[in-house]
Amino acid sequence: MTLRIGIDLGGTKIAAVALDRTGAVVASRRVPTPQDYGEILDALAGVVRGIEAELDARASVGIGTPGAGCPDTGIMRYAENTGLEGRPFLADICGRLERTVKVANDANCFALSEATDGAGAGAEVVLGVILGTGVGAGLVVHGRALAGVNGLAGEWGHSPLPWPGEGELDIAPCYCGRTGCTEMFLAGPAIAADHLRVTGRAASSAEVVKLARGGEPGARATLDRFLDRLARSLAPVVSLLDPGVIVFGGGVSKTAEIYAELPARMAPWIAFEAPRTRMLPSVHGDASGVRGAAWLWSPADWERGLPAAWRGSPAFAGT
Repeated sequence: MTLRIGIDLGGTKIAAVALDRTGAVVASRRVPTPQDYGEILDALAGVVRGIEAELDARASVGIGTPGAGCPDTGIMRYAENTGLEGRPFLADICGRLERTVKVANDANCFALSEATDGAGAGAEVVLGVILGTGVGAGLVVHGRALAGVNGLAGEWGHSPLPWPGEGELDIAPCYCGRTGCTEMFLAGPAIAADHLRVTGRAASSAEVVKLARGGEPGARATLDRFLDRLARSLAPVVSLLDPGVIVFGGGVSKTAEIYAELPARMAPWIAFEAPRTRMLPSVHGDASGVRGAAWLWSPADWERGLPAAWRGSPAFAGT
């Protein structure tokens, strides 16, 4: 059996699946994420070896992580919510598992999953947008997740909000130290903060949407501001990349108004007439990250043969 193991390494949990050649899940594991770096490596190795023992087969391994590894040094960056920050994670996990492992940003894994056999299947260019407690994006072109020369392709959440209106530059600064970052307008907590700031009433992003659908004027205004900001933030991306599909994931992506209203709201900000980009919810939902990590190993890798791939030098997905 040809197997791919995909692992989603998060701040609180490690989730893993094994996919067969058709993409069917044939095994899975879920364990808490340790805080100690060495224990994280041990936990990852234990998950891989447990799945391989269960299936009596050796598998390729792909891992999705927060942040990214520096292409020059391999040191992890922007992974502060895990024990990976500042560590040579790729080299260490390859050594621990005694094989080549592919590592990519978790947003890239999300995008790759949906481009492979999800909402973006068949599209030449797929942008995967995550709207949750944070904001991020991954880019897939011709079936390959793009990492970029700095390992940061798709870091859209820390781009400034385009065409800011009155008062939009006066919000609290982003945790990155800058002001005006897209994440500070579009993440779930940001929607709740915007609602509280304008109306004086506390409500989660999900509660805002529910109240808006019930006809509450203040909540509907908050939802309108969110949709307008989302349209403005994505319009330059569409003009630049011209993706066939934008796939949305994360808790905020469950807002149906995104798919019903966003295309029309985006049109005035697009450089060309009637953009044909489709905007769709993810097919695999919360499983997209772990499935995308498994798909970091392309069909071409399998055609060349896994033993040869294991003997290769460690490489980031997209290289």
